[in-house]
Amino acid sequence: MATGGETHLIRELLSVPTVAALGQLNVESATLGCVFRPYAPKSESPPIILFLPTARRFGAFLLSWGRGYHEAMVTQKERPVAVFDIDGTLFRSSLLIELVEELIKREIFPADARKSYETSQLEWLNRKGEYEPFIKKVVQAFGKHAKGAPYGDVADVAGEIIESKKDRTYRYTRDLVDDLKAKGYFLLAISHSPKFIVDGFAYELGFHKSYGTFYETGASNRFTGEIADEHLIMNKSAVLKRAVEKENLTFKNSYGVGDTESDISMLTMVENPIAFNPNRLLYRHAKKHGWPVVVERKDVIYEL
Repeated sequence: MATGGETHLIRELLSVPTVAALGQLNVESATLGCVFRPYAPKSESPPIILFLPTARRFGAFLLSWGRGYHEAMVTQKERPVAVFDIDGTLFRSSLLIELVEELIKREIFPADARKSYETSQLEWLNRKGEYEPFIKKVVQAFGKHAKGAPYGDVADVAGEIIESKKDRTYRYTRDLVDDLKAKGYFLLAISHSPKFIVDGFAYELGFHKSYGTFYETGASNRFTGEIADEHLIMNKSAVLKRAVEKENLTFKNSYGVGDTESDISMLTMVENPIAFNPNRLLYRHAKKHGWPVVVERKDVIYEL
């Protein structure tokens, strides 16, 4: 149970009116805010629905994130930042791909939604094409077919994916997260996957804050197909800079870990960049600039 001080802290931190879907329990007018989403919604924006399996876990979620925020802002000033990509860096797949495939399976998305990216997917799996063109088509498929879909239905599927696959992580980055957290680092996750699934996954791994693509919903709590501040979330260096300033962090002794060229901008900002299981473009950039390149294959971890 939250103490008086913790309750005050939560009320102070969490300011955006929302409706929280807690399994079978609906909590009206819960107050959630910046720890869940990077940008305050417009005044005319509809309530946000957040999926969490149980009311007890909801309380633990608030207290965990609230305490982390409190530690960073009050107890430890200018805490060093450690920033991680999620898909392919921590998670051994893509949260977005897992979500889209499951939505098709549940018939929330039409079966032909896969047609827009299956050719690129096969080319990537057969190593005849690049990953980035493939994932961009998956992003487009999600944006197109999410339009009009009930947020609650999509969030329920996202929650189940988090529960079933939260342990499907790389050993190297999982251990690095634990080590840096023990040393007092502020753990920050930046991903292009949807924020509502990134937040839950990052929470399970002990992150203090996470940023993801925010897909807007309309008055009926259905996706509009629009992305809030897309120009900002697609620039990871801008997101990192904003987070460091907002959370009173420091780049001194900072760490950054990513796996594709979309992570280069944020890796350039930290003192200790690590290219983990990099694709060709990130690998070339890392070698050119003398960054460590770490590869995990099966049960072997080695540096190139």
